[in-house]
This record gives sequence, C-alpha cells and structure tokens, in this order.
Amino acid sequence: MSAHWTTADIPDLTGRVAIVTGANAGLGLEITKGLAGAGATVVMACRNLDKAEAAAAQVRALVADAAVEVRQLDLASLASVRSFAEEFAAGATRLDILGNNAGLMALDQSTTADGFEMQFGVNHLGHFALTAHLVPILRATPGSRVVNMSSMGHRPGRMHFDDLMFEHHRYQRWGAYFQSKLSNLLFTAALQKRFVASGAPTIAVAAHPGASHTDLGTEGTGLLNRMLDPFGKVFSQSAAIGALPFLRAATEPGVAGGAYYGPRYLVRGHAVLETPSRSARNADAAETLWRISEGLTDLHPFA
Repeated sequence: MSAHWTTADIPDLTGRVAIVTGANAGLGLEITKGLAGAGATVVMACRNLDKAEAAAAQVRALVADAAVEVRQLDLASLASVRSFAEEFAAGATRLDILGNNAGLMALDQSTTADGFEMQFGVNHLGHFALTAHLVPILRATPGSRVVNMSSMGHRPGRMHFDDLMFEHHRYQRWGAYFQSKLSNLLFTAALQKRFVASGAPTIAVAAHPGASHTDLGTEGTGLLNRMLDPFGKVFSQSAAIGALPFLRAATEPGVAGGAYYGPRYLVRGHAVLETPSRSARNADAAETLWRISEGLTDLHPFA
C-alpha cells in the first residue's frame, strides 16, 4: 500500500465497467481519466451531452484506445435516472464501479423535476435512485463497488428530518449543501449494511476531495459563491489531486466496505483513509434517511 497513492497505483482494470456521474468536468473528468487510463470501460453519465462529448474527446486524446462512452443522465429527474439505468442494464453484463460523483453546491433555492430541494434531490436522492435501479447488476458482479462523493462539508452538516426540503424553514444554501453531503455518508453506511446482510459481493465506500478547484459552487449568487473562483485558485488543490481519494476508494485492492477516503490534511494532501464525523456514523440517522429515501423515490432495492 503506497504512502503517496497516485493513479500509477491503480491496478489493471481491463474488462471492468464503470459509470461516473458528472464526468464532463472537474473531479468527474479526472476520475474518468484515471479509470480509463487503467483500462476500464467508462460510461460518462452527464446531463449536458455536448460538454460530455467534448470531455470524452479529451480522454481519448490522453489515453490511447480509451473505452469511454457518453450517455445522458439528469439526476434532477427520477424519470431520467430510471431511463438511464434501464438502458444501461439492458445492454450490460456487469458493473464493477458505480461512481456517484456529480453534485451541486450552494445553489439559489430551486427544486428538481420531482419537487425535491435541488441539492438534496441531486446530490443524494438522484444517486440513491440510480444505485437502487442498478443494485441487481452490481450484486451480479463479483468485487463491485459503489463509491459516493461526499465532502468535508459533511462535518457541519445536520439532517433536518422534519423539513429536508426547507419547505417550512428559511432556505440556507450552505445548510442545504452540508445536509446533502452528510446524506452521502449516511447513505453509504446504510447501503453497506444491506450489501452485507444480503450476502452481496459488493461494497459501498465514500470519498471527498478536500478543497479542490472546480466549477462547483459558482452557479449560486451568494457572496461566498462569487468568492469561490478567485480564492479557490489560490488556496485549493487541483481537480486531478482532488480526485485521488475517490479513485483510491474505487480501485485499491482490499478496501473495506464503508471506508472513507480524503486528503491527508483534510483540505489537501495525498489520499488517505479518514474517519467521518460522529453524525455521519449515526446508525439510526442512516436508517431514517434510507426509509425516507425509499418513500420519496418509491424504490426498494433490497425488498
């Protein structure tokens, strides 16, 4: 096990199949490069097909014989998630890595096509639904993994189970984001518990990129949103470095179910095993979120 883990440590992934959401830019693009560079076939699941095709061209230019394909996925629409998953499962025989990477940060208040608060709806419920649809093929693939992208922002996160969508309290863009990122880790724990209980050959793990310079957060109109780009360039690490914890969680042999990887110094540094917050390790909260998520999406993958 390398002390300074890099993409050179990724084992040969020839014959493996991965899905990466939000693969057209930032962390998702770097994750795609890493997986494709090791020989995996990568499905780039993106909302904007034009941007995704341009990103795929980048990967093909960088990686000789890269096996990447673009498919449309809008995590803000449960119908789109279902269509993507059904199309993928109809033509696939295996799924080794489900990379739930895509995310939104500190948006102005808005809702998904299904009426969910946008950040909770995309960052958590969209990925919950995608995973739920793909559980059968994951369970049919020995050694498969679900990797959820969380954030160091999960640490101040608080689950508002009485008002997850901010329908009755004043909307807080950062509070909503922190809640969604805490949800990613609670979801990971609940999913891992169910994989174990069902005897599945699959594990659920998570990662975070620390402070990595991407376009994330620049869509909002708050003061801090406007400061992210200029200050981020100075204080953050590159997306290529920020993607390493996710890639390590997704590919390193011997990773334990439920493991969480991040930068050594929280905001930056080499990818290492990390302990999530106490709130993220609350088993009761994980079960509550699971039950609510099943109800909101009408999906019951282990029933």
